[in-house]
Amino acid sequence: MSELTLMILRVGFLLVLWAFIFAIVYALRSDLFGAPVRKLKGDSAGPHVQSLVPVGQAPVVAAPVAQAPQGSPDALTGVALTGALGSAAPVITPSGGALPTAGGSGAAKNLVITTGVAAGTSIPLDDGIFTIGRSSESTLVIVDEYTSTYHARLSLSGNQWILTDLDSTNGTRLDGARVTHPVPVPPYTPVTIGTTTFELRP
Repeated sequence: MSELTLMILRVGFLLVLWAFIFAIVYALRSDLFGAPVRKLKGDSAGPHVQSLVPVGQAPVVAAPVAQAPQGSPDALTGVALTGALGSAAPVITPSGGALPTAGGSGAAKNLVITTGVAAGTSIPLDDGIFTIGRSSESTLVIVDEYTSTYHARLSLSGNQWILTDLDSTNGTRLDGARVTHPVPVPPYTPVTIGTTTFELRP
């Protein structure tokens, strides 16, 4: 092997060695300091604000709703009413207002919510059957973690309303006592379901 060939091999070996060293240094630099970050043009306009409204859910508007889908719970209070015979259902609003319908018969004609998010709301008892629960089929829809899908039922017998617990998980209380069988509900006696308490009034 000539001296020229040997020198060329040495130079080539040195070039490969230095290239390998530079590759190692570059890799270490990327690991220690990270890749360079580009600043987007939009970053200077201010901090990015992310919407907290779940996908598919419209933002809550703090105003009474004149018409709402039957049985749909109000987004703010979690309470809604189902109208009888397909009529427009009154919806409880944050101010406690409800869209009344025609009055009914019986000793007690109104259900008045005294405790809960819709406290102060008066609901006319138009039919002989008034159901309460999380289901959209209920007359009074209460959406909270303590209310069962089909929680309780009020039924008119003569001039007296009878309260029946529908095997709910957390129970129904009449004047503080748990309801274990159908019982009459005297006027102005508190009935508690979940976080909501109401009374039947003339």
